[in-house]
Amino acid sequence: MRALSELFAETGVPAPVAARAAARLGPGAAGRLRDDPWRLLRVPGVQPRQADHFARALLGPDTGPGDPRRGRALVLHLLTEAARGGHTVTPAADVVSALERVQVPDPRAAVEAALDEAEVLALTEEPGFDEESFDEDAEPPEPEETLGPARWALAEEAAAEGFQRLTLTAVSLLDDAAVKGLRDGLPEDRSLALTAALRTGVSVLRGTPGDLVGAVLGIASAAAGEGVRTAVAAPTDRSAAGLGDAAGVTVTSLHRLLEPRDDPSAVPGSVVYGRGEQHPLDLDLILVTDASMLDVELCAVLVEACPDGAHLMLCAEPDAPPPAGPGRPLDDLEASETVPVVMLDAAPPSGPLGELTEAVRGGDLVAVDAPGREVVIVPAEGPGEAVHRAVQLVTDSIPRALGIPVEDVQVVAPAAGGDAGTTALNAALKARLNPGPGKFGGMDPGDRVVVAAPLPHAALGETGVVAGGGAHGLDVEFPGGPAVVAPADASRLRHGWALTVAQARGTRRPAVVAVMPPEGLSRPLVAAAFGLAGRHLSVVQAAGPALARAVRDGGTPARRTRLARLVIQ
Repeated sequence: MRALSELFAETGVPAPVAARAAARLGPGAAGRLRDDPWRLLRVPGVQPRQADHFARALLGPDTGPGDPRRGRALVLHLLTEAARGGHTVTPAADVVSALERVQVPDPRAAVEAALDEAEVLALTEEPGFDEESFDEDAEPPEPEETLGPARWALAEEAAAEGFQRLTLTAVSLLDDAAVKGLRDGLPEDRSLALTAALRTGVSVLRGTPGDLVGAVLGIASAAAGEGVRTAVAAPTDRSAAGLGDAAGVTVTSLHRLLEPRDDPSAVPGSVVYGRGEQHPLDLDLILVTDASMLDVELCAVLVEACPDGAHLMLCAEPDAPPPAGPGRPLDDLEASETVPVVMLDAAPPSGPLGELTEAVRGGDLVAVDAPGREVVIVPAEGPGEAVHRAVQLVTDSIPRALGIPVEDVQVVAPAAGGDAGTTALNAALKARLNPGPGKFGGMDPGDRVVVAAPLPHAALGETGVVAGGGAHGLDVEFPGGPAVVAPADASRLRHGWALTVAQARGTRRPAVVAVMPPEGLSRPLVAAAFGLAGRHLSVVQAAGPALARAVRDGGTPARRTRLARLVIQ
């Protein structure tokens, strides 16, 4: 940190970037930046013009746009930005066009330089067929060249190979008589789900959250009762605790099930797990709740940790939002049509919260009768008023009117940025709930925090409370127990009174304040946000007609991925 701070002071880079650079580039960051100043583009938030400014300050005014290090770094930067949008691959032609726009003299040479570094892979996408492809005079379509960051491209291939292996090595976990006995008396949808879990290596189960929890615990209990080694894995420790117990079944977070461990060689922002191909799980059946949250990297870790012959059931709501990270493994697996997919029959909505959420899933934003104030709509004229209303609801209205304590209220918003995003909301909530100077890297004892990038101690989206800190790091009380977050990893934490919907997914709270600005809305996101509330939902409506329009028309943006094709190869 000292070397980085000195380097940045010398070149005019703002001091706060040092902590992010240390976390992303690891030990020796200052030396590597002196050798190749465009490595600064690997630090989240740094843009090409800023990296160019840093390079000129370090190397002198003669540094030109054609420096091979610049072109190589820009290729990886463009692909990383695409990955932040969920894409695992990008057409090579799009990358070349983007390089031309930032004045790289020889874009093709820049791509070749990036490929030589092995952090970027060239991938050939075979074209699909349409009716015109079968015309007698039609020219055969040309394969499309795509590029992808090696980290995500290799993870996607590993996930596909894992799904294929589990499918090919699977045998029924119980004999026909035992399966028939367990199915007796079950409704048809639960019977199909149980059969898929016990007889096929990989399966998908879809349904509303309440229906899924009952079905998953029922399958797990039935299997464990017959001696099948079974585990249920949820996104976080907090969400696992909310699932309840099943006799003879391990109910835990997926993160904890995979046994995370400290490893200095881990890619920044990722975690090394103890379970994997060399040390697989001692389980026969794994049921993963909220599996739509799996990005390709965590999905690859999961399937590699499943031993030959194990059965994996991935469970999620229909049309759930994609994961926060790159890829969409669950949707791609379903699209491949290589595994059974069971849809649970939806039970009638229970109460105003269930009625509203189910209507949103169907594309309709309705007014519901809520005599117990289960749902309250709070209009706001703009982002400033939305933040003010949210703070008022958390600190006064909900605790006073409904008796729900502040610690059981969760604010959610579509994104971190913007005047009504989680960054602005957290600043306002901290000022009201736990004012302080940010003594420990911007945090104070009593601050609620969320894991924004996985830690060995806690999964993405896990929340905790800061207990203290010092030179050793930040002391945080997580649901799974106390942890010390090292200074180099503290940048993976954010204030957590307000979470993005992606961070909050999978963990229901007694009360939720959903702040809805006009930007970033989609039907799956709104349904996911509303579905987080257990007893009460306050909707801070700052989107005007855009909210109803998003619910009616707004799907999530498409993602460019390969998993669906890889699974069937």
